[in-house]
Amino acid sequence: MFRTGSRDVHVHFWCSGCEEETRHLKFRDRLRENADDRKLYERTKRELAKVFWRDSNYYAEAKRSVIEFILAQTV
Repeated sequence: MFRTGSRDVHVHFWCSGCEEETRHLKFRDRLRENADDRKLYERTKRELAKVFWRDSNYYAEAKRSVIEFILAQTV
């Protein structure tokens, strides 16, 4: 992952076809296809945005259960 000094941009790099790339693409595609999951993820992110996170890893961990739930809905 590359993160800019101002911490406003995060860019992830993976090997083509690796498990992490596949997981992220499945999640993206699910959000594009399913309005309910998209709304759930939006609500979650908006609620978490109200919290001051001293480290972005804590924020990522806080939304993990919602991401896993959405991924579990994919076939």
